[in-house]
Amino acid sequence: MPTWLMQTQSFLIVALMIYGITQHRHRLKHVKIMSTAMIWDVLLILQIELSRSAILKASKAVTNPLLLNIHVSIAVSTVVLYGFMVWTGRKVLAGDAEIQKRHKLLGWITMTMRVLTFVTSFLAVAEKV
Repeated sequence: MPTWLMQTQSFLIVALMIYGITQHRHRLKHVKIMSTAMIWDVLLILQIELSRSAILKASKAVTNPLLLNIHVSIAVSTVVLYGFMVWTGRKVLAGDAEIQKRHKLLGWITMTMRVLTFVTSFLAVAEKV
């Protein structure tokens, strides 16, 4: 799969997440948008794995360029954060008002990590050229 197509998908995922954040007051809409973005992101990771054997490359951390290792670390952290977002989000939907502030903070951290994944993907690709 061409790099430009993966980068385009990554951009659209980030844009969808930004839109989803703006819809946080409309809970059902927010949940649908953010769930779609997270699922699409995981599917993008699977596309990258199937077309580039990304896990095999990432497992060679000692010999990989530093930027690639940073990118992989941020990307993995983002996916782990998705799990926390789903867990806290389900609690918010169930009426747990106490977890809402934590969900919001985790949301901003997750969004920051996703944007960093997007930015570092360009740097990691540029370093290979």
